Amino acid sequence: MAAVIPAARWLGAAVAALFLGCCGAVLAGGIQDQAEQFFRSGHTNNWAVLVCTSRFWFNYRHVANTLSVYRSVKRLGIPDSHIVLMLADDMACNPRNPKPATVFSHKNMELNVYGDDVEVDYRSYEVTVENFLRVLTGRIPPSTPRSKRLLSDDRSNILIYMTGHGGNGFLKFQDSEEITNVELADAFEQMWQKRRYNELLFIIDTCQGASMYERFYSPNIIALASSQVGEDSLSHQPDLGIGVHLMDRYTFYMLEFLEEVHPASQTNMNDLFQVCPKSLCVSTPGHRTDLFQRDPQNVLITDFFGSVRKVEITTETISLDRNLAGFESELPKDVLATEPLKYADQLPVAQIIHQKPKPKDWHPPGGFILGLWALIIMVFFKTYGIKHMKHIF
Repeated sequence: MAAVIPAARWLGAAVAALFLGCCGAVLAGGIQDQAEQFFRSGHTNNWAVLVCTSRFWFNYRHVANTLSVYRSVKRLGIPDSHIVLMLADDMACNPRNPKPATVFSHKNMELNVYGDDVEVDYRSYEVTVENFLRVLTGRIPPSTPRSKRLLSDDRSNILIYMTGHGGNGFLKFQDSEEITNVELADAFEQMWQKRRYNELLFIIDTCQGASMYERFYSPNIIALASSQVGEDSLSHQPDLGIGVHLMDRYTFYMLEFLEEVHPASQTNMNDLFQVCPKSLCVSTPGHRTDLFQRDPQNVLITDFFGSVRKVEITTETISLDRNLAGFESELPKDVLATEPLKYADQLPVAQIIHQKPKPKDWHPPGGFILGLWALIIMVFFKTYGIKHMKHIF
């Protein structure tokens, strides 16, 4: 009987050891799967390109729109080194500003979005269609400082926000030129071909904004607009002290929504689509997701607006699959090294912008001047008669 009890204890200890070993193997396998999934995710960094295309004091709201988005992405973790901020006018230093060095986005001057740490990368007349396209495609002179470059790669999620005056298929830059939806679509395609983004979120607040994403054809793009074709995007928050409207409706309600988002938030893109119904915006916001590979419900807001990645600390030794290196690209290294240069040679910037041909000098058709003089003489005779003929000659 005494020999049976130790045998039972030995059997129980063996079963317990086997159970713990299985649990440990499962946990280790789970940790390894999570680590491999992290490296396969294709997303390691976030960038933001924020563009205000309007000048002059009465367009105060467009600068406030852009600075409000700038404030939100910085609060959620994207540093200035990963933000390209383009402002066509300096409202903070405008002589008509009753509160110098400030830009407010809420009435009664409640929220100053200019702050003391704004880093404007392109300002005033630097904000042009050419410079914007050069930033996106990376076709900039070697002397350009790092702060004016979009140094993204094929693991970058990029937020592109634009605001200004637009129409059906175009957005004006400083009332002197415009970018069309075709030019913008071609620029995004070049970014994809040059592996400059993993996923891209495009947001535009302008009249007939939905027309700007109609021509997109590159993969992994989500697009949002403040209004449909044929609709105007309306301003919001008039302030009597400043004398202008402070923001546009769509951006105002989008920023109210973003104020509730924190770095660990589980808020997804479907929630962003519903931030400004027609009852609030007056216009009809639109969005396009057919080019995007993931379900928007599974895309977190912080995948674009934030830059905080979840980190799990473990003491376990993790052995990764040696074949993980093959997921980056199946192309040979020599092809990867030469492909961007070949692509740049095929599509120079002059063709991206689709510069309009210079209008030809107008010349009157033959006989036009003679006929014009004949008409003048007939009117003169009809009015004064032949006795005043000497006044002509």
